[in-house]
Amino acid sequence: MKLYVGNLAFQTTSQELQELFAQAGTVESAAVVEDRDTGRSRGFGFVEMSSKEEGAAAIAQFNGKEVNGRALNVNEAKPRENRGGGGGGRGGYGGGGGRGGGGYGGNRGGGGRDFGGRNDRPARW
Repeated sequence: MKLYVGNLAFQTTSQELQELFAQAGTVESAAVVEDRDTGRSRGFGFVEMSSKEEGAAAIAQFNGKEVNGRALNVNEAKPRENRGGGGGGRGGYGGGGGRGGGGYGGNRGGGGRDFGGRNDRPARW
C-alpha cells in the first residue's frame, strides 16, 4: 500500500522517513520528494508498506502525529494524474479551455469571439 506523507519538516530525509514508518510494519520504500532544481525537500514524500493492513496501521499511527515540530498528514496515495507535455488541458481550437475561450471558427466550443449571437455558423473573417 502506497502512502502519501505530507507536512514533513524540510530537513527530514528518506532514511528518517523509512525508520519512522518501520515502527508500523515492513517498509518497501520511502522517498522524500525533492525540488528538481535545488535538491531541497518539498515537504512531502511517499512510503510504500508491504501490505494494506500495515498501511492502515501506519495511517492510524502517524496521521496527525507531530514529528520534528510538524503534524504529519498521512493517507493512502492517489494515482498520479497524467499532466501531459506542454499544453496542460487548454482545449486547442474550438474546444473552449484556458486561454480566454479558444474557438476560431467551427461551432466555437467555449466562447471565443462573439459574432452577434448565433453560435451555429462558422466565423467569417
